[in-house]
Amino acid sequence: MRLSFVGIDPGSPDNGCPAVFVDEDTGDLWFQGESVTDREALAEVARHSPIGSTEAVVRLPAVMKAFIVEAASGTYERGKQGPGPHPGRS
Repeated sequence: MRLSFVGIDPGSPDNGCPAVFVDEDTGDLWFQGESVTDREALAEVARHSPIGSTEAVVRLPAVMKAFIVEAASGTYERGKQGPGPHPGRS
């Protein structure tokens, strides 16, 4: 699997989540975000699409829309790295 980093919420403390990635082998989109645990919100989602036993609902803030569009359209910068620790980076 080769995940390409697309973007991270510029306002997140300590450069944590949320973030958007693309699997370069399959084109699948990967989202890192806050897991939704609010029962009412989960019930609302489940009314439209049942939540499987291995699935999670993840909330991304509106600021992430541009990154999702980049990921979906393939216009993201390949090789871009997020702010996390990287080998050889000080």
